[in-house]
Amino acid sequence: MKNYFQPEIETMPLEQLQALQSERLVKQIAHVYENCPAYRKKMDEAGLKPEDIKGIDDISKLPFTTKDDLKDAYPYGYLSVPLTDVVRIQSTSGTTGKRVVAFYTQEDVDIWDECCARAIVAAGGTKEDVVHVCYGYGLFTGGPGLNGGSHMLGSMTLPMSSGNTDRQLQFMTDLGSTILCCTPSYAANLGESITERGLKDQIQLKAGIFGAEPWTEEMRHDIEDTLGIKAYDIYGLTEISGPGVSFECEEQGGMHIQEDHFYAEIINPETGEILPDGEIGELVFTSLDKKAYPLIRYRTRDLCYLTREKCSCGRTHVRMHKPMGRSDDMMVVKGVNVWPSQIEQVLFNQGYQANYQIMVDRVDNRDTIEVQVEMTPEMQKERNVSVESREKKVVAGLKSMLGIKVDVKVLQPKSIVRSEGKAVRVVDKRDLYKK
Repeated sequence: MKNYFQPEIETMPLEQLQALQSERLVKQIAHVYENCPAYRKKMDEAGLKPEDIKGIDDISKLPFTTKDDLKDAYPYGYLSVPLTDVVRIQSTSGTTGKRVVAFYTQEDVDIWDECCARAIVAAGGTKEDVVHVCYGYGLFTGGPGLNGGSHMLGSMTLPMSSGNTDRQLQFMTDLGSTILCCTPSYAANLGESITERGLKDQIQLKAGIFGAEPWTEEMRHDIEDTLGIKAYDIYGLTEISGPGVSFECEEQGGMHIQEDHFYAEIINPETGEILPDGEIGELVFTSLDKKAYPLIRYRTRDLCYLTREKCSCGRTHVRMHKPMGRSDDMMVVKGVNVWPSQIEQVLFNQGYQANYQIMVDRVDNRDTIEVQVEMTPEMQKERNVSVESREKKVVAGLKSMLGIKVDVKVLQPKSIVRSEGKAVRVVDKRDLYKK
């Protein structure tokens, strides 16, 4: 069985890695110019020909690609191979407007599976493990991605999909699942159910690979304590391939980007200027060897920073910090930039768990924001602490973090609907007033 910690690739010296990236970028640009009318038009409008791109240092000459570009060209506008070469599609989970449909050749699928296999290995996985996949399957990339990576590694794979917690726990205990793959909010849900049913001694989990939604370090520690595991972050997006674009190693100090397949940049989201390592900006990806649907300088809207500081795991690929928010999902409330992750950090610091929602509205032309959060069962038992005092403490914490007053409702346990996939954290009713 092949070892998917690949020193010849994952520990490659920077100079050698950049030579590989340059070679692949030159081929990729020639490929899209010849086979994708949308990219040919973009390059022609920018006055560029394939021969103008001689290596990775020329990438800044290329125009950006946005999600609006992909939606406007739906469904086949960015397809870069004959349809007869396509073996699979995946699609974004968005619920409004046109979806983004991503296409894959068999080679694209094989590369994606390898990326996810590397991620499982980085979490301590081997062919001896039982990989319990309860990301959604179907068009969503989470389930198929980790399923393919687990197969490639040779691990026994439980393709559970999301939902049906009773069945999840039955298979987890009966079949001895050791690595859990799902959204962090569903991991928190499973941990809550395991605790309530007294099953912790029957669970053999050692690691979890969690992604597809934002989560804080505080949430990570809560999941690790509840499930008795080490929790690893994984990052990806349908437009680029799916989960496995980057992943955490045992150091848990940022996610290694698989730079032999994806080239990352950080830009100023307002000006498009490339920012140096360590500065926070918008993450941009270029697919270096995907054939069916290769995106060039794709603006993810995720805000983070990159670092090449030496990692104890030995991998030399650049690491991306956990996304701190999204440049397009950031809420402006009462004139202040607000990210849900800031609110979550305050809640976790005060002992709350992942069961909360942020309600934003506009009343009499004024913004309102309310955080609804459940008490933990332990808090509920503390009769000497009133709900009112808990609310005041959260209000003060949020005021310190955000600089604005936020209304808070502390609720009884089980008041908020549990998530079996991506959690709905923000309900912004101001959309009803947009013209």
